[in-house]
Amino acid sequence: MKTIIFDSGPIISLTMNNLLWILEPFKKINNANFCITPFVKKELVDTPLTKTKRFMFEALQVMHYIENKTIKIISNNEIKRQTSKLLEIANNCFGAFGHNINIVHEAEMSAIALCLQKNADALVVDERTARLLIENPKKLLNILEHTLHTNVRENKNNIKEFREMTKNVKIIRSVELVTVAYEKGLLDKYLANTPDSKKILLESVLWGVKLNGCAVSKRELEQIIRVEK
Repeated sequence: MKTIIFDSGPIISLTMNNLLWILEPFKKINNANFCITPFVKKELVDTPLTKTKRFMFEALQVMHYIENKTIKIISNNEIKRQTSKLLEIANNCFGAFGHNINIVHEAEMSAIALCLQKNADALVVDERTARLLIENPKKLLNILEHTLHTNVRENKNNIKEFREMTKNVKIIRSVELVTVAYEKGLLDKYLANTPDSKKILLESVLWGVKLNGCAVSKRELEQIIRVEK
């Protein structure tokens, strides 16, 4: 059975596009376990339901899939320990203006910690920073310098340690999930009786997740559309 770990971002993207339901057929088709940590649940459910009225309905939708066991919450002391370690290393990888730059948050680091503990098949994360820290820290450095309009100091030892810890983590995004859903025919019920309806359907869901937080470029979306066509 495959184990897929979710950060909060992809679940938010799917929920905001009325696509969270695809996880149920995905779970059956791929014989997969979809897992989150309590830190991720806090962002998705607890905070919206207790501290703000915004995203309350989205939180209830996520809770539904937790209660019906489509999404499983995993918690243990080792995840907490590893989360703290990853958080400390990552937020000391870069510095500017005389102090370190906090580039990641507890929830996403907890998802990586769970991924490492379970030796998971994939980590689903939409946020660009965490993904680049694992895959391409030089690009992340350039982005930080462009954003902050200053030279950014890099702690090469911390970057090396973080990458060594996460070298076996395979990352996918919500954009890949909805593309697979399209390929499997799960979205065919949305096909309209119009010319190029399949292309319009694919384009609509890809842009939907992009505009709701998935870090994917326009060029990447165009490439996916060309390949699927």
